[in-house]
Amino acid sequence: MSTDHLTEMIVFGVLFLLVSGMGFVAARWRRPTTMDSLDEWGLGGRSFGSWVTWFLIGGDLYTAYTFVAVPALVFGAGAAGFYAVPYTIVVYPLVFLVLIRLWSVSHVHGFVTPADFVRARFGSPTLALVIAITGIVATMPYIALQLVGIEAVLKAMGVNGHLPIIIAFAVLAAYTYQSGLRAPALIAFAKDGLIYLVIIVAVLYIPGKLGGWGHVFDAAQAKFDKTPAPSDGILLDGSNQLNYAMLALGSALALFLYPHSITGVLAGKNRDVIKRNMAALPAYSFVLGLIALLGFMAIAAGVKPVSTDGKPDTNTVVPLLFDHMFPSWFAGVAYAAIGIGALVPAAIMSIAAANLFTRNIYKEYIRPDATEKQEATVSKLVSLVVKVGAVACILLLDPEFSIDLQLIGGVIILQTLPAVALGLITRWFHRGALVAGWAAGMLAGLWMLYEIPNPAKHKVHFGGSAYRLSELGLDTTMTVYVGMLALAVNLVVAVAVTVALRLARVADGVDATRAADYLADENDPKVKDLDLAGST
Repeated sequence: MSTDHLTEMIVFGVLFLLVSGMGFVAARWRRPTTMDSLDEWGLGGRSFGSWVTWFLIGGDLYTAYTFVAVPALVFGAGAAGFYAVPYTIVVYPLVFLVLIRLWSVSHVHGFVTPADFVRARFGSPTLALVIAITGIVATMPYIALQLVGIEAVLKAMGVNGHLPIIIAFAVLAAYTYQSGLRAPALIAFAKDGLIYLVIIVAVLYIPGKLGGWGHVFDAAQAKFDKTPAPSDGILLDGSNQLNYAMLALGSALALFLYPHSITGVLAGKNRDVIKRNMAALPAYSFVLGLIALLGFMAIAAGVKPVSTDGKPDTNTVVPLLFDHMFPSWFAGVAYAAIGIGALVPAAIMSIAAANLFTRNIYKEYIRPDATEKQEATVSKLVSLVVKVGAVACILLLDPEFSIDLQLIGGVIILQTLPAVALGLITRWFHRGALVAGWAAGMLAGLWMLYEIPNPAKHKVHFGGSAYRLSELGLDTTMTVYVGMLALAVNLVVAVAVTVALRLARVADGVDATRAADYLADENDPKVKDLDLAGST
Protein backbone atom coordinates (compact mmCIF):
# COMPACT_ATOMS: atom_id res chain seq x y z
CA MET A 1 0.00 0.00 0.00
CA SER A 2 1.43 3.34 -1.08
CA THR A 3 1.34 6.42 1.17
CA ASP A 4 1.34 8.60 -1.97
CA HIS A 5 -2.43 8.18 -2.06
CA LEU A 6 -3.09 8.71 1.64
CA THR A 7 -5.48 11.65 1.14
CA GLU A 8 -7.43 9.75 -1.49
CA MET A 9 -7.68 6.69 0.78
CA ILE A 10 -8.93 8.75 3.72
CA VAL A 11 -11.61 10.54 1.67
CA PHE A 12 -12.63 7.28 0.00
CA GLY A 13 -12.80 5.43 3.33
CA VAL A 14 -14.80 8.12 5.14
CA LEU A 15 -17.42 8.42 2.38
CA PHE A 16 -17.63 4.65 2.01
CA LEU A 17 -18.26 4.23 5.76
CA LEU A 18 -20.83 7.05 5.86
CA VAL A 19 -22.83 5.52 3.04
CA SER A 20 -22.56 2.05 4.57
CA GLY A 21 -23.98 3.54 7.76
CA MET A 22 -26.94 4.76 5.72
CA GLY A 23 -27.52 1.15 4.71
CA PHE A 24 -28.01 0.10 8.33
CA VAL A 25 -30.17 3.14 9.12
CA ALA A 26 -32.40 2.22 6.17
CA ALA A 27 -33.98 -0.57 8.27
CA ARG A 28 -35.76 2.20 10.21
CA TRP A 29 -36.67 4.26 7.16
CA ARG A 30 -40.41 3.87 6.53
CA ARG A 31 -40.20 1.00 8.99
CA PRO A 32 -43.05 -1.50 8.56
CA THR A 33 -44.66 -3.50 11.34
CA THR A 34 -42.57 -6.47 10.29
CA MET A 35 -39.86 -7.25 7.73
CA ASP A 36 -40.86 -10.92 7.67
CA SER A 37 -42.23 -11.00 4.14
CA LEU A 38 -40.78 -10.71 0.65
CA ASP A 39 -43.06 -7.75 -0.03
CA GLU A 40 -41.36 -5.79 2.74
CA TRP A 41 -37.79 -7.14 2.69
CA GLY A 42 -37.46 -7.82 -1.04
CA LEU A 43 -39.67 -5.05 -2.51
CA GLY A 44 -39.57 -2.31 0.12
CA GLY A 45 -43.27 -2.75 0.84
CA ARG A 46 -44.06 -1.85 -2.80
CA SER A 47 -44.27 1.71 -1.48
CA PHE A 48 -41.58 3.76 -3.25
CA GLY A 49 -42.64 7.02 -4.88
CA SER A 50 -41.33 8.66 -8.04
CA TRP A 51 -38.12 10.15 -6.62
CA VAL A 52 -37.05 7.06 -4.67
CA THR A 53 -37.85 4.79 -7.62
CA TRP A 54 -35.94 7.05 -10.03
CA PHE A 55 -32.80 6.91 -7.93
CA LEU A 56 -33.28 3.20 -7.18
CA ILE A 57 -33.69 2.11 -10.82
CA GLY A 58 -31.00 4.51 -11.97
CA GLY A 59 -28.62 3.23 -9.31
CA ASP A 60 -29.58 -0.30 -10.32
CA LEU A 61 -28.88 0.10 -14.04
CA TYR A 62 -25.89 2.45 -14.03
CA THR A 63 -23.32 0.58 -12.00
CA ALA A 64 -19.70 0.83 -10.92
CA TYR A 65 -18.79 -1.49 -13.75
CA THR A 66 -20.49 0.91 -16.17
CA PHE A 67 -18.42 3.74 -14.72
CA VAL A 68 -15.15 1.95 -15.46
CA ALA A 69 -15.99 -0.46 -18.32
CA VAL A 70 -17.74 1.87 -20.79
CA PRO A 71 -14.87 4.41 -20.92
CA ALA A 72 -12.39 1.50 -20.86
CA LEU A 73 -14.06 0.13 -23.99
CA VAL A 74 -13.94 3.57 -25.60
CA PHE A 75 -10.26 3.80 -24.57
CA GLY A 76 -9.52 0.50 -26.30
CA ALA A 77 -11.94 0.38 -29.23
CA GLY A 78 -13.14 3.93 -29.81
CA ALA A 79 -16.61 4.69 -31.15
CA ALA A 80 -17.87 1.13 -30.70
CA GLY A 81 -17.89 1.76 -26.94
CA PHE A 82 -20.61 4.36 -27.31
CA TYR A 83 -23.23 1.65 -28.05
CA ALA A 84 -24.29 1.98 -24.40
CA VAL A 85 -25.63 5.48 -25.05
CA PRO A 86 -28.27 4.69 -27.71
CA TYR A 87 -29.32 1.49 -25.98
CA THR A 88 -30.10 3.31 -22.74
CA ILE A 89 -32.14 5.83 -24.75
CA VAL A 90 -34.26 3.43 -26.83
CA VAL A 91 -34.89 1.03 -23.93
CA TYR A 92 -37.42 3.22 -22.13
CA PRO A 93 -39.93 3.66 -24.98
CA LEU A 94 -39.57 -0.06 -25.75
CA VAL A 95 -40.46 -1.18 -22.24
CA PHE A 96 -42.89 1.61 -21.31
CA LEU A 97 -46.16 -0.28 -21.81
CA VAL A 98 -44.71 -3.68 -20.94
CA LEU A 99 -43.45 -2.64 -17.51
CA ILE A 100 -46.68 -0.82 -16.63
CA ARG A 101 -48.61 -3.96 -17.46
CA LEU A 102 -46.16 -6.12 -15.48
CA TRP A 103 -46.48 -3.82 -12.47
CA SER A 104 -50.29 -3.93 -12.68
CA VAL A 105 -50.67 -7.68 -12.76
CA SER A 106 -47.90 -8.21 -10.18
CA HIS A 107 -49.53 -5.70 -7.83
CA VAL A 108 -52.93 -7.39 -8.04
CA HIS A 109 -51.68 -10.99 -7.84
CA GLY A 110 -48.75 -10.50 -5.47
CA PHE A 111 -46.01 -11.55 -7.91
CA VAL A 112 -42.48 -10.88 -6.64
CA THR A 113 -40.40 -12.20 -9.57
CA PRO A 114 -40.79 -12.45 -13.35
CA ALA A 115 -40.91 -16.23 -12.94
CA ASP A 116 -43.98 -15.80 -10.68
CA PHE A 117 -45.74 -14.10 -13.58
CA VAL A 118 -44.66 -16.78 -16.08
CA ARG A 119 -45.82 -19.53 -13.69
CA ALA A 120 -49.30 -18.02 -13.53
CA ARG A 121 -49.53 -16.87 -17.12
CA PHE A 122 -48.71 -20.21 -18.71
CA GLY A 123 -49.60 -22.56 -15.86
CA SER A 124 -46.16 -24.18 -16.08
CA PRO A 125 -43.87 -24.64 -13.07
CA THR A 126 -41.22 -26.04 -15.44
CA LEU A 127 -41.16 -22.90 -17.56
CA ALA A 128 -41.06 -20.78 -14.40
CA LEU A 129 -38.11 -22.84 -13.14
CA VAL A 130 -36.28 -22.28 -16.43
CA ILE A 131 -36.87 -18.52 -16.16
CA ALA A 132 -35.76 -18.45 -12.52
CA ILE A 133 -32.54 -20.39 -13.11
CA THR A 134 -31.76 -18.26 -16.17
CA GLY A 135 -32.21 -15.07 -14.12
CA ILE A 136 -29.96 -16.30 -11.31
CA VAL A 137 -27.22 -17.50 -13.69
CA ALA A 138 -27.25 -14.23 -15.65
CA THR A 139 -27.19 -12.13 -12.47
CA MET A 140 -24.29 -13.83 -10.65
CA PRO A 141 -21.46 -12.58 -12.90
CA TYR A 142 -23.13 -9.15 -12.95
CA ILE A 143 -22.69 -8.96 -9.17
CA ALA A 144 -19.10 -10.15 -9.44
CA LEU A 145 -18.36 -7.39 -11.92
CA GLN A 146 -19.30 -4.74 -9.38
CA LEU A 147 -16.19 -5.92 -7.57
CA VAL A 148 -14.18 -5.21 -10.71
CA GLY A 149 -15.12 -1.54 -10.33
CA ILE A 150 -14.01 -1.45 -6.68
CA GLU A 151 -10.86 -3.40 -7.54
CA ALA A 152 -9.95 -0.88 -10.25
CA VAL A 153 -10.18 1.97 -7.71
CA LEU A 154 -8.07 0.10 -5.18
CA LYS A 155 -5.41 -0.64 -7.80
CA ALA A 156 -5.26 3.05 -8.73
CA MET A 157 -4.61 3.88 -5.07
CA GLY A 158 -1.89 1.26 -4.87
CA VAL A 159 -3.92 -1.08 -2.64
CA ASN A 160 -3.20 -4.72 -3.41
CA GLY A 161 -4.80 -7.91 -2.17
CA HIS A 162 -8.41 -8.98 -1.85
CA LEU A 163 -8.99 -8.21 1.85
CA PRO A 164 -10.50 -4.72 1.25
CA ILE A 165 -12.98 -6.19 -1.25
CA ILE A 166 -13.96 -8.93 1.17
CA ILE A 167 -14.53 -6.36 3.92
CA ALA A 168 -16.58 -4.13 1.61
CA PHE A 169 -18.88 -6.98 0.60
CA ALA A 170 -19.16 -8.21 4.19
CA VAL A 171 -20.52 -4.79 5.14
CA LEU A 172 -22.81 -4.86 2.09
CA ALA A 173 -24.07 -8.31 3.07
CA ALA A 174 -24.78 -7.18 6.65
CA TYR A 175 -26.91 -4.15 5.85
CA THR A 176 -28.71 -5.86 2.96
CA TYR A 177 -29.62 -8.74 5.28
CA GLN A 178 -30.96 -6.29 7.84
CA SER A 179 -32.63 -3.64 5.67
CA GLY A 180 -33.53 -5.43 2.44
CA LEU A 181 -34.37 -3.27 -0.58
CA ARG A 182 -34.68 -0.16 1.60
CA ALA A 183 -30.86 -0.09 1.96
CA PRO A 184 -29.95 0.35 -1.72
CA ALA A 185 -32.94 2.67 -2.19
CA LEU A 186 -31.61 5.05 0.46
CA ILE A 187 -27.97 4.74 -0.59
CA ALA A 188 -28.89 5.41 -4.22
CA PHE A 189 -29.46 9.09 -3.39
CA ALA A 190 -25.85 9.49 -2.22
CA LYS A 191 -24.45 7.31 -5.00
CA ASP A 192 -26.15 9.16 -7.84
CA GLY A 193 -25.41 12.56 -6.31
CA LEU A 194 -21.71 11.74 -6.15
CA ILE A 195 -21.64 10.40 -9.72
CA TYR A 196 -23.38 13.48 -11.14
CA LEU A 197 -20.97 15.74 -9.23
CA VAL A 198 -17.85 13.89 -10.40
CA ILE A 199 -18.90 13.65 -14.05
CA ILE A 200 -19.96 17.28 -14.34
CA VAL A 201 -16.68 18.42 -12.80
CA ALA A 202 -14.72 16.04 -15.02
CA VAL A 203 -16.20 17.22 -18.33
CA LEU A 204 -15.82 20.87 -17.37
CA TYR A 205 -12.36 20.64 -15.79
CA ILE A 206 -10.32 17.91 -17.49
CA PRO A 207 -10.63 18.94 -21.19
CA GLY A 208 -9.41 22.41 -20.30
CA LYS A 209 -6.29 20.96 -18.73
CA LEU A 210 -5.74 18.81 -21.82
CA GLY A 211 -5.94 21.64 -24.34
CA GLY A 212 -9.62 21.45 -25.24
CA TRP A 213 -11.98 18.93 -26.84
CA GLY A 214 -10.31 19.27 -30.24
CA HIS A 215 -7.03 18.03 -28.83
CA VAL A 216 -8.81 15.21 -26.96
CA PHE A 217 -10.39 13.82 -30.17
CA ASP A 218 -7.22 14.37 -32.21
CA ALA A 219 -5.18 12.40 -29.66
CA ALA A 220 -7.73 9.58 -29.73
CA GLN A 221 -7.71 9.38 -33.53
CA ALA A 222 -3.90 9.43 -33.56
CA LYS A 223 -3.82 6.46 -31.21
CA PHE A 224 -6.29 4.40 -33.25
CA ASP A 225 -4.49 5.21 -36.51
CA LYS A 226 -1.44 3.41 -35.13
CA THR A 227 -3.26 0.21 -34.14
CA PRO A 228 -3.57 -2.80 -36.48
CA ALA A 229 -7.27 -3.32 -35.67
CA PRO A 230 -9.35 -2.17 -38.66
CA SER A 231 -12.56 -1.44 -36.75
CA ASP A 232 -11.35 0.92 -34.02
CA GLY A 233 -11.39 4.71 -34.31
CA ILE A 234 -13.49 7.68 -33.30
CA LEU A 235 -16.01 6.73 -36.03
CA LEU A 236 -17.59 3.39 -36.94
CA ASP A 237 -16.67 1.66 -40.18
CA GLY A 238 -18.67 -0.53 -42.53
CA SER A 239 -17.82 -3.78 -40.79
CA ASN A 240 -19.10 -2.91 -37.33
CA GLN A 241 -22.09 -0.62 -37.92
CA LEU A 242 -24.64 -3.45 -38.00
CA ASN A 243 -23.13 -5.02 -34.90
CA TYR A 244 -23.23 -1.63 -33.15
CA ALA A 245 -26.94 -1.22 -33.91
CA MET A 246 -27.84 -4.80 -32.97
CA LEU A 247 -25.74 -4.70 -29.81
CA ALA A 248 -27.55 -1.52 -28.75
CA LEU A 249 -30.97 -3.01 -29.54
CA GLY A 250 -30.17 -6.37 -27.95
CA SER A 251 -28.82 -4.72 -24.81
CA ALA A 252 -31.97 -2.57 -24.63
CA LEU A 253 -34.22 -5.63 -24.89
CA ALA A 254 -32.18 -7.44 -22.24
CA LEU A 255 -31.90 -4.62 -19.72
CA PHE A 256 -35.33 -4.93 -18.12
CA LEU A 257 -35.36 -8.71 -18.37
CA TYR A 258 -32.71 -8.84 -15.64
CA PRO A 259 -34.36 -9.72 -12.32
CA HIS A 260 -32.84 -6.74 -10.51
CA SER A 261 -34.37 -4.30 -13.02
CA ILE A 262 -37.81 -5.83 -12.53
CA THR A 263 -37.34 -5.75 -8.73
CA GLY A 264 -36.80 -1.98 -8.89
CA VAL A 265 -39.95 -1.56 -11.00
CA LEU A 266 -42.16 -3.71 -8.75
CA ALA A 267 -41.12 -1.63 -5.72
CA GLY A 268 -42.99 1.40 -7.15
CA LYS A 269 -46.21 2.22 -5.34
CA ASN A 270 -48.42 2.80 -8.40
CA ARG A 271 -48.56 2.85 -12.19
CA ASP A 272 -47.96 6.59 -12.42
CA VAL A 273 -44.60 6.12 -10.67
CA ILE A 274 -43.50 3.72 -13.42
CA LYS A 275 -44.77 6.03 -16.17
CA ARG A 276 -42.91 9.04 -14.79
CA ASN A 277 -39.72 7.03 -14.35
CA MET A 278 -39.71 5.66 -17.88
CA ALA A 279 -40.03 9.26 -19.08
CA ALA A 280 -37.32 10.66 -16.76
CA LEU A 281 -34.70 7.90 -16.70
CA PRO A 282 -33.16 8.88 -20.07
CA ALA A 283 -31.51 11.74 -18.13
CA TYR A 284 -29.03 9.09 -17.00
CA SER A 285 -28.18 8.43 -20.65
CA PHE A 286 -26.83 11.95 -20.97
CA VAL A 287 -24.52 11.29 -18.04
CA LEU A 288 -23.53 7.95 -19.59
CA GLY A 289 -22.45 9.74 -22.76
CA LEU A 290 -20.23 11.99 -20.68
CA ILE A 291 -18.83 8.98 -18.83
CA ALA A 292 -17.93 7.34 -22.17
CA LEU A 293 -15.94 10.44 -23.17
CA LEU A 294 -13.63 9.80 -20.22
CA GLY A 295 -12.07 7.09 -22.40
CA PHE A 296 -10.92 9.65 -24.96
CA MET A 297 -9.74 11.95 -22.16
CA ALA A 298 -7.60 9.14 -20.78
CA ILE A 299 -5.95 8.73 -24.19
CA ALA A 300 -5.22 12.45 -24.42
CA ALA A 301 -3.85 12.43 -20.87
CA GLY A 302 -1.45 9.60 -21.74
CA VAL A 303 -2.87 7.26 -19.12
CA LYS A 304 -1.23 3.83 -18.99
CA PRO A 305 -3.40 1.10 -17.41
CA VAL A 306 -2.13 -0.73 -14.34
CA SER A 307 -0.57 -4.07 -15.32
CA THR A 308 -1.32 -7.24 -13.39
CA ASP A 309 0.88 -10.27 -14.12
CA GLY A 310 2.12 -8.50 -17.24
CA LYS A 311 -1.40 -7.83 -18.58
CA PRO A 312 -2.73 -4.24 -18.70
CA ASP A 313 -6.04 -3.79 -16.85
CA THR A 314 -7.94 -1.23 -18.95
CA ASN A 315 -10.60 -0.98 -16.24
CA THR A 316 -8.13 1.17 -14.31
CA VAL A 317 -7.94 3.96 -16.92
CA VAL A 318 -10.73 6.08 -15.39
CA PRO A 319 -9.44 5.90 -11.79
CA LEU A 320 -5.94 6.69 -13.06
CA LEU A 321 -7.29 9.61 -15.11
CA PHE A 322 -8.87 11.03 -11.96
CA ASP A 323 -5.61 10.46 -10.08
CA HIS A 324 -3.62 12.35 -12.73
CA MET A 325 -6.01 15.25 -13.27
CA PHE A 326 -7.79 15.96 -9.97
CA PRO A 327 -6.44 17.22 -6.65
CA SER A 328 -6.00 14.31 -4.21
CA TRP A 329 -9.05 15.16 -2.12
CA PHE A 330 -11.38 15.28 -5.14
CA ALA A 331 -9.84 12.13 -6.61
CA GLY A 332 -10.88 10.49 -3.33
CA VAL A 333 -14.44 11.74 -3.88
CA ALA A 334 -14.38 10.34 -7.43
CA TYR A 335 -13.11 6.98 -6.18
CA ALA A 336 -15.89 6.92 -3.58
CA ALA A 337 -18.46 7.54 -6.32
CA ILE A 338 -17.22 4.44 -8.16
CA GLY A 339 -16.98 2.33 -4.99
CA ILE A 340 -20.40 3.33 -3.71
CA GLY A 341 -21.69 2.83 -7.25
CA ALA A 342 -20.97 -0.87 -6.73
CA LEU A 343 -22.99 -1.16 -3.53
CA VAL A 344 -26.43 -0.20 -4.83
CA PRO A 345 -26.64 -2.57 -7.84
CA ALA A 346 -24.88 -5.40 -6.00
CA ALA A 347 -27.45 -5.21 -3.20
CA ILE A 348 -30.44 -5.15 -5.57
CA MET A 349 -29.01 -7.96 -7.69
CA SER A 350 -28.44 -10.20 -4.69
CA ILE A 351 -31.98 -9.52 -3.43
CA ALA A 352 -33.48 -10.24 -6.85
CA ALA A 353 -31.55 -13.51 -7.23
CA ALA A 354 -32.53 -14.55 -3.70
CA ASN A 355 -36.21 -13.82 -4.39
CA LEU A 356 -36.08 -15.99 -7.52
CA PHE A 357 -34.66 -18.90 -5.58
CA THR A 358 -37.13 -18.52 -2.72
CA ARG A 359 -40.33 -18.11 -4.71
CA ASN A 360 -39.65 -20.30 -7.73
CA ILE A 361 -37.40 -23.07 -6.40
CA TYR A 362 -37.72 -23.28 -2.60
CA LYS A 363 -41.47 -22.64 -2.35
CA GLU A 364 -42.34 -24.43 -5.59
CA TYR A 365 -40.30 -27.59 -5.13
CA ILE A 366 -38.87 -27.80 -1.61
CA ARG A 367 -41.46 -26.36 0.79
CA PRO A 368 -44.77 -25.45 -0.87
CA ASP A 369 -46.36 -24.63 2.51
CA ALA A 370 -43.68 -22.10 3.49
CA THR A 371 -45.00 -19.11 5.42
CA GLU A 372 -44.21 -15.50 4.52
CA LYS A 373 -41.71 -15.36 7.39
CA GLN A 374 -39.96 -18.51 6.20
CA GLU A 375 -39.79 -17.11 2.66
CA ALA A 376 -38.20 -13.90 3.93
CA THR A 377 -35.69 -15.82 6.07
CA VAL A 378 -34.65 -18.07 3.17
CA SER A 379 -34.30 -15.08 0.86
CA LYS A 380 -32.09 -13.25 3.36
CA LEU A 381 -29.81 -16.28 3.70
CA VAL A 382 -29.63 -16.88 -0.04
CA SER A 383 -28.71 -13.22 -0.61
CA LEU A 384 -25.66 -13.85 1.59
CA VAL A 385 -24.75 -16.96 -0.39
CA VAL A 386 -25.05 -15.03 -3.66
CA LYS A 387 -22.63 -12.37 -2.41
CA VAL A 388 -20.16 -15.03 -1.25
CA GLY A 389 -20.36 -16.57 -4.71
CA ALA A 390 -19.66 -13.19 -6.33
CA VAL A 391 -16.59 -12.66 -4.16
CA ALA A 392 -15.43 -16.20 -4.97
CA CYS A 393 -15.64 -15.37 -8.70
CA ILE A 394 -13.15 -12.55 -8.20
CA LEU A 395 -10.88 -14.47 -5.83
CA LEU A 396 -10.75 -17.74 -7.75
CA LEU A 397 -11.20 -16.75 -11.38
CA ASP A 398 -9.28 -14.52 -13.74
CA PRO A 399 -11.18 -11.18 -13.82
CA GLU A 400 -11.10 -11.40 -17.62
CA PHE A 401 -13.11 -14.62 -17.31
CA SER A 402 -15.64 -12.84 -15.08
CA ILE A 403 -16.07 -10.25 -17.84
CA ASP A 404 -16.59 -13.06 -20.33
CA LEU A 405 -19.30 -14.47 -18.05
CA GLN A 406 -21.12 -11.14 -18.11
CA LEU A 407 -20.87 -11.11 -21.90
CA ILE A 408 -22.49 -14.53 -21.91
CA GLY A 409 -25.03 -13.31 -19.33
CA GLY A 410 -26.52 -10.77 -21.74
CA VAL A 411 -27.08 -13.45 -24.36
CA ILE A 412 -28.57 -15.77 -21.74
CA ILE A 413 -31.09 -13.31 -20.27
CA LEU A 414 -32.35 -12.39 -23.75
CA GLN A 415 -33.71 -15.92 -24.07
CA THR A 416 -36.36 -15.12 -21.46
CA LEU A 417 -37.91 -12.41 -23.66
CA PRO A 418 -40.59 -14.57 -25.35
CA ALA A 419 -41.95 -15.91 -22.03
CA VAL A 420 -41.73 -12.69 -20.00
CA ALA A 421 -42.10 -9.73 -22.39
CA LEU A 422 -44.22 -11.35 -25.11
CA GLY A 423 -46.13 -13.23 -22.42
CA LEU A 424 -47.39 -9.88 -21.15
CA ILE A 425 -48.94 -9.23 -24.55
CA THR A 426 -50.26 -12.64 -25.57
CA ARG A 427 -50.75 -16.21 -24.40
CA TRP A 428 -50.59 -17.49 -27.96
CA PHE A 429 -47.32 -19.35 -27.36
CA HIS A 430 -47.53 -22.88 -26.01
CA ARG A 431 -45.61 -23.37 -22.76
CA GLY A 432 -43.74 -26.35 -24.23
CA ALA A 433 -42.82 -24.29 -27.27
CA LEU A 434 -41.40 -21.56 -25.04
CA VAL A 435 -39.18 -24.11 -23.27
CA ALA A 436 -38.07 -25.51 -26.63
CA GLY A 437 -37.34 -22.02 -27.97
CA TRP A 438 -35.40 -21.13 -24.82
CA ALA A 439 -33.25 -24.28 -25.17
CA ALA A 440 -32.61 -23.69 -28.88
CA GLY A 441 -31.70 -20.02 -28.38
CA MET A 442 -29.43 -20.86 -25.45
CA LEU A 443 -27.54 -23.56 -27.34
CA ALA A 444 -27.22 -21.41 -30.47
CA GLY A 445 -26.01 -18.39 -28.49
CA LEU A 446 -23.43 -20.30 -26.47
CA TRP A 447 -22.16 -22.08 -29.59
CA MET A 448 -21.69 -18.79 -31.45
CA LEU A 449 -19.93 -17.20 -28.47
CA TYR A 450 -17.65 -20.22 -28.26
CA GLU A 451 -16.72 -19.85 -31.93
CA ILE A 452 -15.67 -16.19 -31.67
CA PRO A 453 -11.88 -15.70 -31.30
CA ASN A 454 -9.99 -12.65 -30.06
CA PRO A 455 -6.39 -12.75 -31.33
CA ALA A 456 -5.53 -9.51 -29.51
CA LYS A 457 -6.21 -11.22 -26.18
CA HIS A 458 -4.90 -14.58 -27.38
CA LYS A 459 -8.33 -16.17 -27.05
CA VAL A 460 -9.47 -18.93 -29.36
CA HIS A 461 -13.00 -19.02 -27.90
CA PHE A 462 -15.38 -16.60 -26.13
CA GLY A 463 -13.44 -13.65 -27.55
CA GLY A 464 -16.39 -11.28 -27.98
CA SER A 465 -20.06 -10.96 -28.93
CA ALA A 466 -19.71 -9.93 -32.61
CA TYR A 467 -20.42 -12.94 -34.85
CA ARG A 468 -19.13 -12.82 -38.41
CA LEU A 469 -21.96 -13.18 -40.92
CA SER A 470 -19.53 -14.89 -43.29
CA GLU A 471 -19.77 -17.88 -40.93
CA LEU A 472 -23.41 -18.16 -42.02
CA GLY A 473 -22.42 -18.28 -45.68
CA LEU A 474 -22.92 -14.59 -46.46
CA ASP A 475 -20.36 -12.77 -48.58
CA THR A 476 -19.68 -9.88 -46.21
CA THR A 477 -17.21 -8.68 -43.60
CA MET A 478 -19.98 -7.41 -41.32
CA THR A 479 -20.63 -8.81 -37.87
CA VAL A 480 -23.78 -8.94 -35.74
CA TYR A 481 -24.49 -9.28 -32.03
CA VAL A 482 -24.80 -12.91 -30.98
CA GLY A 483 -27.70 -12.18 -28.63
CA MET A 484 -29.98 -11.06 -31.47
CA LEU A 485 -29.14 -14.11 -33.60
CA ALA A 486 -29.81 -16.42 -30.64
CA LEU A 487 -33.10 -14.63 -29.91
CA ALA A 488 -34.13 -15.07 -33.54
CA VAL A 489 -33.49 -18.83 -33.25
CA ASN A 490 -35.50 -18.86 -30.01
CA LEU A 491 -38.50 -17.13 -31.59
CA VAL A 492 -38.46 -19.24 -34.75
CA VAL A 493 -38.49 -22.47 -32.73
CA ALA A 494 -41.16 -21.19 -30.31
CA VAL A 495 -43.44 -20.12 -33.18
CA ALA A 496 -42.86 -23.33 -35.15
CA VAL A 497 -43.54 -25.63 -32.19
CA THR A 498 -46.64 -23.63 -31.16
CA VAL A 499 -48.07 -23.80 -34.70
CA ALA A 500 -47.32 -27.54 -34.91
CA LEU A 501 -49.06 -28.21 -31.59
CA ARG A 502 -52.07 -26.08 -32.55
CA LEU A 503 -52.42 -27.88 -35.89
CA ALA A 504 -52.20 -31.20 -34.06
CA ARG A 505 -55.00 -30.10 -31.72
CA VAL A 506 -57.16 -28.95 -34.62
CA ALA A 507 -56.58 -32.30 -36.30
CA ASP A 508 -57.80 -33.97 -33.10
CA GLY A 509 -60.96 -31.83 -33.14
CA VAL A 510 -59.89 -29.54 -30.27
CA ASP A 511 -60.64 -25.80 -30.51
CA ALA A 512 -57.25 -24.11 -30.47
CA THR A 513 -58.54 -20.60 -29.77
CA ARG A 514 -58.15 -18.96 -26.38
CA ALA A 515 -60.42 -16.75 -24.35
CA ALA A 516 -59.21 -13.68 -22.46
CA ASP A 517 -55.96 -13.54 -24.40
CA TYR A 518 -54.84 -10.33 -22.76
CA LEU A 519 -53.82 -8.83 -19.45
CA ALA A 520 -56.22 -6.23 -18.15
CA ASP A 521 -55.04 -3.12 -16.39
CA GLU A 522 -55.45 -2.99 -12.63
CA ASN A 523 -58.35 -0.53 -13.04
CA ASP A 524 -60.27 -3.05 -15.13
CA PRO A 525 -62.61 -4.98 -12.80
CA LYS A 526 -61.83 -8.15 -14.76
CA VAL A 527 -58.23 -8.15 -13.54
CA LYS A 528 -59.19 -9.46 -10.12
CA ASP A 529 -60.82 -12.47 -11.72
CA LEU A 530 -58.31 -12.81 -14.53
CA ASP A 531 -57.48 -16.42 -15.29
CA LEU A 532 -53.69 -16.43 -15.61
CA ALA A 533 -53.32 -20.12 -14.89
CA GLY A 534 -54.67 -21.39 -18.18
CA SER A 535 -52.38 -22.84 -20.83
CA THR A 536 -52.64 -23.72 -24.44
